[in-house]
Amino acid sequence: MKIHAWASAGLLLAAAISPAASQPKPSERLDGIAAVVNDEVVLESDVEEQLYLFLMRAQSQPDSAAVDTLRRQILEQLIDEKLIVVEAKRQGVTVPDAEVVKQVETAIQEAKGRMGSAEAFAAQLQKENLSEDKLREKYRNEIRRQMIAQRLVQKQIARKNVTPAEAEAFFNAHPDKFPKLPGEVRVAVVQIPVSPDSASDRKGRARALEVRKRLVAGERFAKVAAEVSEDPGSAQGGGDLGFFGRGRMDPAFDEAAFTQKPGEIGPPVQSAFGWHIIQVIDRDTVKTAARRDSLDEEGEPVVETHARHILIRVEVGEADVARAKAIADKARAEALKGDFAVVVKRYSRFQGAQSPNGDVGFLSLGQLQPQIRAGLDTVKIGDVSEVLPNRAGFNIFKVLDRKPERAYTLEEIRDELPQAVSNIQFREKYEAWVKGLRSKAHIEIRKT
Repeated sequence: MKIHAWASAGLLLAAAISPAASQPKPSERLDGIAAVVNDEVVLESDVEEQLYLFLMRAQSQPDSAAVDTLRRQILEQLIDEKLIVVEAKRQGVTVPDAEVVKQVETAIQEAKGRMGSAEAFAAQLQKENLSEDKLREKYRNEIRRQMIAQRLVQKQIARKNVTPAEAEAFFNAHPDKFPKLPGEVRVAVVQIPVSPDSASDRKGRARALEVRKRLVAGERFAKVAAEVSEDPGSAQGGGDLGFFGRGRMDPAFDEAAFTQKPGEIGPPVQSAFGWHIIQVIDRDTVKTAARRDSLDEEGEPVVETHARHILIRVEVGEADVARAKAIADKARAEALKGDFAVVVKRYSRFQGAQSPNGDVGFLSLGQLQPQIRAGLDTVKIGDVSEVLPNRAGFNIFKVLDRKPERAYTLEEIRDELPQAVSNIQFREKYEAWVKGLRSKAHIEIRKT
């Protein structure tokens, strides 16, 4: 159980690129009681705030059914937390005030650092109708609660170190307890971006160039990001996006993030969101639990980059969307009648790696956006999809091949296996213990 000071302290510490715009902020919902746990309540606002923060950090835009599932899962987790804290208090579990104060001060300083300046920090507090004292009190209550719960879990459930031999035996005996490798689909794509009119685009690029001049002249990146970036998920965190792997971002952004030299202030890069000024902070290989490089299918080390950015949005209007959709409909009609490669050459503006016929290789179904996956699920090999929208615009796919979901082989997960088995065993003990707490409690779920 990790301590998260942001859990009930508003949106001050949220930091992720491009949150799901379709999801309402907690403040936009009327409050109510989501569940009653013995003599305590879980508020709807608690659930909605956690949901909003999760979607921002996950860069996710799930459909309504997936959102409802997430909402229910979050509610169940908040109920479990209530029960654990009550049990901890019953058993007399405490934490020293000095440890709580230390954690609070660390959280406050981290928040100030992510804001880029004292002025930006104060402005965000005012926006959330908080003073620093009120924020400190929120952190204090939340951190104390989580530390108490953490200590009880550690007391009740010992985490066992698992040897490689034990892990292999567990893997062979309980294959159903391990996740499956998601199925894959190989596709060729025609992508039609929704582009703003040329005047709006030129204005956005000019603004991005002005911002870059300020950075090249020596202004602090975090300060400028807090002042001007129009990415609500990362601006107040100094534009910091953390580490991410290839394929996570818009193709043009992705290419810049993995080719720029660390520390360099790159030229403006255009994506589906607008114009970005990107600075790479660090680049490293992904490590296994054994501290070895993770390897891709070609045996090459998997690389992650740590970057920050400033976004200048270029708004698109209904006319821009309609224009792109009309082109996409025309491209699909031609793809159904003729050579897909010809349609790719004529219409596609896809910026990622692909062959001349639009082949982008195998894509993991587990990593596709829900609306894209749903649109491809029923398309047979050799057939062309409907026009499918995503954040980059409109897409037409031709399905070239499929690989079904399958179990991981021992060799594929050998390095991570001891830690994975330890986590599975710990989780099983934790769930059994919490189930016991639930059996003795009065739980009434009112809204999900």
